[in-house]
Amino acid sequence: MLRPLLFAVVSALVLGACASSTSSGPAKPEATETSVVVSTFNLGLQTADELVAAGNTPTAIQRLMQLVGDTSLSPQQRSEVLHRLGQLSISPTGYDAEGAVDYFNEVLRDFATTAAAKQSAAALPAAEAAVAVHLATVESVDSTRSDKFLALFNLGRHQDAIDLMVANDILPGNEELLAMYQIGYLCDDSNLTGRAYSVSDRDGTLRSLRFCDFGK
Repeated sequence: MLRPLLFAVVSALVLGACASSTSSGPAKPEATETSVVVSTFNLGLQTADELVAAGNTPTAIQRLMQLVGDTSLSPQQRSEVLHRLGQLSISPTGYDAEGAVDYFNEVLRDFATTAAAKQSAAALPAAEAAVAVHLATVESVDSTRSDKFLALFNLGRHQDAIDLMVANDILPGNEELLAMYQIGYLCDDSNLTGRAYSVSDRDGTLRSLRFCDFGK
């Protein structure tokens, strides 16, 4: 009498297990999320390129200056950032010819075996020549105050240029005023005092800017 009873119990258990398996279906693996990790190096260069494309080279330079100080960069990456800083600084809207020379020389001094060193060596003579031209303009007795302002500004001696500009009531061109706004010398704030400078932004927006330190 025990064997038929035992068989019935076992059969019930098996049928129950089958029913449970059929109703719930096979176990599904948990969904996993995938994410693309962008390196600090690539993101920094990409951001700088986007800023340049938008007509904001001074801010792109500031972004790369932050990037070059990142301790996670490899020597190769740091050399590339320094070279790019040199390129942007000597560009027509970079306004930092002396800085470009310094950046190129730093690559040659500290990263001599990199590809960026060869590129910097090729770019250095033109940057040095530009610095020489601007210095000659500053030192020439025949240069006007406006000429000297532009030379100082292009050298990267922005504060000296602004001091000359304010002392002699020089009105720079829109490009220089826009660069002063992008760098952070001029601000779009109606609460500021001092002379207002009308500046057309890259998107056509007309701004009335004053020196951020409440005018000079």
